[in-house]
Amino acid sequence: MTNVHAVVSRPGPVEAAILAELAAGDPAFSARRRPALEATLRLVEGGAGPPIVLLHGRGAAATSWFPLLPALGRHRRVVAVDLPGFGHASSAPFPSGAGFEEGLRFFVEPVEELLVREGLGEAAIAGHSLGGLVAVELALRGRVRPPKIVLIDAMGLGPAMTYPSRAYFRAGPERLARRLGRALFSRLSPPAGTDLGRRIAALYHELCAIPGGRAASAAAFDALCPMAGPVPHRLDRLGEIDAEALVLWGDQDEVFPSPTAIAAAAALRRAEVRILPLGHSPHLEDPERAVAEMRSFLER
Repeated sequence: MTNVHAVVSRPGPVEAAILAELAAGDPAFSARRRPALEATLRLVEGGAGPPIVLLHGRGAAATSWFPLLPALGRHRRVVAVDLPGFGHASSAPFPSGAGFEEGLRFFVEPVEELLVREGLGEAAIAGHSLGGLVAVELALRGRVRPPKIVLIDAMGLGPAMTYPSRAYFRAGPERLARRLGRALFSRLSPPAGTDLGRRIAALYHELCAIPGGRAASAAAFDALCPMAGPVPHRLDRLGEIDAEALVLWGDQDEVFPSPTAIAAAAALRRAEVRILPLGHSPHLEDPERAVAEMRSFLER
């Protein structure tokens, strides 16, 4: 049974304003939904040129990339995708007690099906955090063949994950957002003191505070993120990936320590690493720098 709420839900006021601005921009971006296996995924897309697919992290959505979309869209066709169960995507229920491989399939298989159906099987892929792990798994599975991948503070590249971040995810961002309210919730991860930083924080709270939470996607994420011990990862398989890779990381990442990026870049066949003086979301903390790094890598 699909997550009916996610299918019929509508953007809140913060996200609606972002979508309206993107629609009126140059290039213009629009949103649409497409079925993929047992899920329905939302795409936010615009621009023209070689395609790139953007995959967000836990609790976020395709619209979370809004600070980068106009600049990327001037040179490429950009397709940002809601991961199953997040944003305004639906998903199948996640089986109780299922483990890491099942958790990966939950997020990866609908995205893989969508990319094949949309003719994006050879698009570049950029993924942040959970989206980075999905990008790695897509490249390993081989049904889609991205020529280049950008891994931004990606999950699943090594066994290390900080315990405060594990506790935060196990407590449930959705539950915390609803119970604490926007002001207190923002204190858990204080936004940058800029208009953009406050807007990103407002969007994240709105996405997390969805009525009813996100039970299926939260359970699938928990399968990827044990509360104790090493985190399951794909470090020992990164050498199988033929795509060129940019590993873009914040050296103040409070979730996945930056040595993870060094080890991952060494394990990949063709990789370069950029460590920036930023946190877990460098593409949102400094969008101009992130776009410059991504464009330099993608256009070489």
